[in-house]
Amino acid sequence: MISFKKLFGKDQKFYDLLEASAEEALTSTRLLASYLQRLSSYRSAGDLDDFAHNRRKDKKITARITEELCRTFVTPIEREDIEALSSVLYRIPKTVEKLVSRLSIYPGRLPLEGLLQQSDYLSKAAECVVGMVKQLRHGSDMEKIAEDNNRLQFLEGEGDKHLLGMIKDLYQGNYDAKETVIMQEFFEMLEKSIDRCRDAGNVVFQIVLKYS
Repeated sequence: MISFKKLFGKDQKFYDLLEASAEEALTSTRLLASYLQRLSSYRSAGDLDDFAHNRRKDKKITARITEELCRTFVTPIEREDIEALSSVLYRIPKTVEKLVSRLSIYPGRLPLEGLLQQSDYLSKAAECVVGMVKQLRHGSDMEKIAEDNNRLQFLEGEGDKHLLGMIKDLYQGNYDAKETVIMQEFFEMLEKSIDRCRDAGNVVFQIVLKYS
């Protein structure tokens, strides 16, 4: 027997899945902060199983969203919006895992204090994303979404300024050419992680704008 509730997308599954993906993105940023804190105390911060598990879990959520899109005739918001948000949310833990994988094999010195500050901006940005995604199921409160999106843009801007200061220290510090190239790669991946959060916020903002 055909389930018309399932067919016409009257349940909350897409909101549930998108919120779960956003939570996994936030978890990845908190794992990064914990990893860097351990790294500041020990030369080795342990294995990377938590990051791999987090990314695989989010990948399963993303795959489930794709499957449900194929099975559901009418979705609560447009299909391309669900796909766009799902895709950008998955890129957050994927980028974080890639960064930590590189950090784990680098034997040289790291500006850990600066990296910890940058990871704090990242975690706060991810918290904003979770809040914005959770608002989708409750309708289009344009004022609240705009406020959260502005905070997200502010955090991204603060992260950029802080990262610029780290790059300045890198250029003016006692680093050789090899260390400079490696540090720049780490910095770019951190910047990209925050940019992924910003991108997710932009998608949510555009969805709400469309339906407001």
